[in-house]
Amino acid sequence: MGAVGSSAEDEREPLLVPPRADPVGSPARSRVFGRRWLVLGLFSLLAFVQGMVWNFWGPIQSSAARAFGFTGSDIALLVLWGPVGFGPWLLFMWLMDKKGLRASLLLSGFFMLLGSALRSIPVKELPLRRWLIHGGHFLNGLAGPTIMSAGPFLSTTWFAPDQRATATAVASLFCYLGSATSFLLGPLVVPAPNCTGVAVATVTAVSDASIRDRIQLVMYAELSAIAVLFAAVLLYFPSRPPQPPSVAAASQRLSYRSSICRLLSNMRFLMVALAYAVPSGVMAGWGGVLDMVLTPAKVSQVDAGWIGFWSTVGGCVFGVAMARFADSIRGMLKLILVLMLAGASLSSTWFTLTCLSSFTHLPSTAAILYTSCILVGIFINSGVPIFFELLIETVYPVPEGITCGLATFLGNLVSGLLLTFLTFYSSDLSWLNWCLTGSCLFSLFLILFFRESYDRLYLDVFVAV
Repeated sequence: MGAVGSSAEDEREPLLVPPRADPVGSPARSRVFGRRWLVLGLFSLLAFVQGMVWNFWGPIQSSAARAFGFTGSDIALLVLWGPVGFGPWLLFMWLMDKKGLRASLLLSGFFMLLGSALRSIPVKELPLRRWLIHGGHFLNGLAGPTIMSAGPFLSTTWFAPDQRATATAVASLFCYLGSATSFLLGPLVVPAPNCTGVAVATVTAVSDASIRDRIQLVMYAELSAIAVLFAAVLLYFPSRPPQPPSVAAASQRLSYRSSICRLLSNMRFLMVALAYAVPSGVMAGWGGVLDMVLTPAKVSQVDAGWIGFWSTVGGCVFGVAMARFADSIRGMLKLILVLMLAGASLSSTWFTLTCLSSFTHLPSTAAILYTSCILVGIFINSGVPIFFELLIETVYPVPEGITCGLATFLGNLVSGLLLTFLTFYSSDLSWLNWCLTGSCLFSLFLILFFRESYDRLYLDVFVAV
């Protein structure tokens, strides 16, 4: 009977309150703040530059071979430092869980700044210079666990439920957009080596010096961008807003140790994590050496850069659009992933058979290579934020950073194993195309048999009401 006399205002009080709230006081109300866009922008720009640095050498591998004597194995190793940097991912996820995103992002930004400065030191001795470049890329790789995993954590902490998937897409895909920019910026700024067989030694020496100067210019520009962004994060990047934006953001989460144990014993999580990790890991390794993959098809360094650029940009744009659709019509994540993975399987098969035109007798034109390769990037890259959202819904109330951290670690483990094998067998890369096709089919099979659930969505939509 006491409930009958309660006021309408009391009936609108949220059922769940933040764990730190005073049990005898008024519960905290959900609210979003305009500064969330600034936080998202700073994080996304830092991710953008990290992706640019990681993918710096692959698009200009011919120029790097002339200027610094890099071999195909060296290029694969430079790309490999990204997955290797995920080794201490547990430390970054613990820091994010205990201290918030600000501490984890500052540490990652410091590694990026130090690594970019290290590889930009203009020493004359080429062996020493190569060691500095490798060390700088390893430090840049150490920023990967936070940059690639914290997007869903940021979106839950700062954004309302109807903007969460979109914010996850922006934060997660800007790293890919930076990688795509390297496909465009590198070949356009760094000149390709003169392969016409000119025998004049002075001409070759001038060409090599010009290539090194242009490479140095790009590295200085990336160092300056990282320094500015690190200073901005240092000046203003709060770990969380004054009030939570949703019931899920304010609810109690599992402890760090309990979260790891639950993830490793949850078969449904492992199904989705592997469905994400295998194609995304293979795609990362494949895209990092795309110039080498397309060289047998007589595709130039500049054309390969344009193909990589549009495939990644298309995936980013399409991924944000799909995330916005998922925000508008909730509970459709599995269906979206099935359609994307089916498209990825078909387009990767098309690309692989086209590259083997001497055996398959399929037409192999520049337009076909462009179209098939771009479609592969669109379907695989655009599924990344949808996978993150499905992972979080599946294992809630495990913290978002730990959930996506483990998934991205698995993806980088796949990419690392692939690139490790590539360092020993880089003469013929047709097997790499088949790995890409097989990974898409494997992921599609797992998602088809996955039983979806939306625990976090239920909390926000029904419990909040």
